[in-house]
Amino acid sequence: MTWLYFALLTVFCWGLYGILLHKGQVTMGDPENGRYKAFLFVGIAYFLTAVLAPLALLMYKGAAFSGYTGSGMWWSLVAGILGAVGAFGVLLAFGAKGTPAVVMSIIFAGAPVINALVAIILHPPAGGWGSVKPQFFLGIILAATGGMLVTLFKPNPGPAKPKVVYVDSFPARGGQGR
Repeated sequence: MTWLYFALLTVFCWGLYGILLHKGQVTMGDPENGRYKAFLFVGIAYFLTAVLAPLALLMYKGAAFSGYTGSGMWWSLVAGILGAVGAFGVLLAFGAKGTPAVVMSIIFAGAPVINALVAIILHPPAGGWGSVKPQFFLGIILAATGGMLVTLFKPNPGPAKPKVVYVDSFPARGGQGR
């Protein structure tokens, strides 16, 4: 059952991902380029987490740096590109006035549907498509319906918090605000 703990870790991290990514984009203070600046830091985070950390682990475990297959490298690279394009798509959706509650609900309801369908196409079930239980297709319909319902009936945010303005009171500046 260790896999379940790792899966739940991912659920937690990705559940926060969109909200924090949106916060990063907005707090860049650059409405026109904030999403690109946020994406730059996503890339830095990927480099730290997905390049330096595994490199350190491989070195620590004494793994050989040979034996990579062309196919393994290619599919892993494509997967990484899709992940990065997906992250950029999240930011573009936010930039087009999508909110984290709506954008991420659509993504996290739609992605498992795509995953399930592509997985069953790439790895057909024993006995063919006819052996697929109706509950599988019901699950796909329920996932899509759940994403739609969360999107359509999400609670509206409350009023915006007023901005706090700090006034400089140092005598050298004559008590003038900035």
